[in-house]
Amino acid sequence: MASDMNFGAVGLAGGGNRCYWQSGFLKAFSEHQPLSPRFYVSVSAGAYHGAMFLAGVGDRVRASAFAFAEQRHPGVDWRALRRRQSPLVVGSLFRQLLASEFGETELEALKVAPPMLIQLSGLPDWMPGALGALGSIGAYQIEKLLTDGTHSRAGARMGLRPVWISTHHIDYPGELVDALMATSSVPPFMPVGRVRGRAYLDGGLVDNPPLVKLTEVENKGWRTLLLSTRYGRKPLSAPNRIVVGPSEDIPVSKFAVGDAAGIRHAYEVGLRDGLAFARNSQSRTT
Repeated sequence: MASDMNFGAVGLAGGGNRCYWQSGFLKAFSEHQPLSPRFYVSVSAGAYHGAMFLAGVGDRVRASAFAFAEQRHPGVDWRALRRRQSPLVVGSLFRQLLASEFGETELEALKVAPPMLIQLSGLPDWMPGALGALGSIGAYQIEKLLTDGTHSRAGARMGLRPVWISTHHIDYPGELVDALMATSSVPPFMPVGRVRGRAYLDGGLVDNPPLVKLTEVENKGWRTLLLSTRYGRKPLSAPNRIVVGPSEDIPVSKFAVGDAAGIRHAYEVGLRDGLAFARNSQSRTT
């Protein structure tokens, strides 16, 4: 591959179920061009898709997710209130999927692959997790009303800070599951995350897409590739940054657990876009 398609880092933005587009893109692109950045940086559901890709188990994990979605389970279970649990089932179901698909073998594969920095939102020591969730998510909703929402930093204004956990520094599979849950922590849909005893919220609340780490690389002269999940509203580009997003609308709900058609559509659009991007890059370098 020619030098102008070498990337110092690849960024995976959040977007819930829209991130199945990233799965398709990474699969199709990597089958036609090598993709070996110094590191990946991911946020929210982008970390889940980055982990399955880097561990080499994307086909298997997606098959499990598609099969489960085909069962069309409701997203709310009011009986959970009797157990003093959230009636929104996506959080518990997501943890079950992660625990069943990411074990010792997958963790070892991640440590052989380029590191992925899983971005979390750390809370100030004085701020309880519930207060941080309420305030930052409220600020995020206001931010979306006032801006186009292409770069969220609402949590940073609430005192949250970005924290990164490298897949090369995770000690056991359960810790990987904790980190993947924490970077997607958007109460009430997803519980407040906990990694090594500390509370964290969705990494996208402080920086989505994850531009902090990408900018560091770009300032050193390396090119970066950012995979957004928004159709028609790409984040700001930069001299050393290539931003790619879906070529058509991805209407799937972020937290739907039974929309098999929606997540399949997101994945299939990603396959087409990844292949087109690979072919275009090849034509530019020949």
